[in-house]
Amino acid sequence: MSIPAEQEEACAYLRALSGAAPIETHISLVFVGRDTVWKLKKAVRLPYLDFSSLAARRHFAEREFALNGGAAPGLYRDVVPLVRAPDGSLGFGDAADAARAVEWVLRMARVPPGDFLDRIAEEGGLTPDLLVATADAVAAFHRGLPPVHGTDPVAAMRGIAEGNVPSARAAGLPLGAIEAWRGACLAELEAIAEWQRGRARDGFVRRAHGDLHLGNMCLWRGAPVPFDALEFDEALATIDLGYDLAFLLMDLDHRVGRAQANRVLNRYVARTGDAALTRGLPAFLSLRALIRAHVEASRQRRDAAFGYLRAAREHLGRHEAVIVAVGGLQGTGKTTLARALAPELGRAPGALVLRSDEIRKRRYGLAPEQRLPAEAYADEVTVAVFTEIATTARDVARGGHSVIADATFLDAPLRVQIEAEARAAGVPFIGLWLDTDISELEARVAARRGDASDATIETLHASARANPEVAQRLGPAWLVLDAAEREVALAGAREAVRSRAPTC
Repeated sequence: MSIPAEQEEACAYLRALSGAAPIETHISLVFVGRDTVWKLKKAVRLPYLDFSSLAARRHFAEREFALNGGAAPGLYRDVVPLVRAPDGSLGFGDAADAARAVEWVLRMARVPPGDFLDRIAEEGGLTPDLLVATADAVAAFHRGLPPVHGTDPVAAMRGIAEGNVPSARAAGLPLGAIEAWRGACLAELEAIAEWQRGRARDGFVRRAHGDLHLGNMCLWRGAPVPFDALEFDEALATIDLGYDLAFLLMDLDHRVGRAQANRVLNRYVARTGDAALTRGLPAFLSLRALIRAHVEASRQRRDAAFGYLRAAREHLGRHEAVIVAVGGLQGTGKTTLARALAPELGRAPGALVLRSDEIRKRRYGLAPEQRLPAEAYADEVTVAVFTEIATTARDVARGGHSVIADATFLDAPLRVQIEAEARAAGVPFIGLWLDTDISELEARVAARRGDASDATIETLHASARANPEVAQRLGPAWLVLDAAEREVALAGAREAVRSRAPTC
């Protein structure tokens, strides 16, 4: 353990309070007590931060408190001075004692070790419901951040990429691999330069978390929350929200699985509508993986480091995009199939699923599981929802990311529209039509709980009456799949993708 000499007395006091040795990082010492955590900034000066002065440690402790209090109320308690009593002993003071401070300490509530998301992930506890709640928490956190204008996002991202090269070299990663990554990453960033500028103009550059990986999210009062936002460099944390989210997606993809990362991506987009972030994911995911690679290498975890280095290169690889439309009556399993197929399509973390039910709810400012009034299903609203699906699919696919459009597609003009947008994007189109006995659909619709669909058995019957024998009137781009057995339908969908878009 490396405790700066000037902080040894303060550390001894905090260790006595906590009853245990601190958890140490390169910039902090964290003392975990029974119900309180005391965090001390180390008196260090590094190439990217300077905590060497007492004033700086106070400033950054207070900055950390300010940044994190809103996302996790009550988790961060206060910043207090450590002062010397007349008898020479140390103890906590209050604001009036600032001039006598010998150290500054950030006080937090204790979180059980098993409530950190990285630990939960290691134990296989990231359930679908927890993944959804995690995405919702990040979406809510991002919505509360004000846009930052006047920055140069292109130069900033280029600077982040270039700035990580010396760190990768110093950590001992192979020079050839680093240079190859550098060239590929800078080329990708240049390719999205205009997109980055547009994002900044549209308000997607904000003072974000900056370090949003699994270890910096925990369960607090029963819900996942982000904490420990990057406090020591405003430039590193004033970024595109897609780059902020990318650390979490990369972490999930690499440490847990692509399906979990895909679920979080799609829930985040369902809540925010920010489908355009997919354009930046190759560079953003690659950068996050390279950062993790040199951090692991500096800790002498060579196998982990090389795994992240491979991931950093793979995220910059090329994949053909495809648009898949999944249609059918209510209850045929469109969403189940779309979610199972999405992680397997295109670049990481898999296809973006555009679900009509979720888009309709977002247009009314509701969470997917909240019910809409009948007027939200008027014809003009439905046309607007399907138009959004089609145009968003076109734009996302044109940017190189695969899409699955999940909707009934009962009306022929809507099927024609989604096919036309695939042609406009210059990508393959695959239509998958799910069909099975009406009695099976009735049972499935009746059994739904906590789903984005508001469809009832009456809705199902009305759709079936108004659109008889749709499966007999589909165009050649559509394949009919028997939806009675979901695994059989999924196998058919996979084969269709392999045969019609083999490189995606």
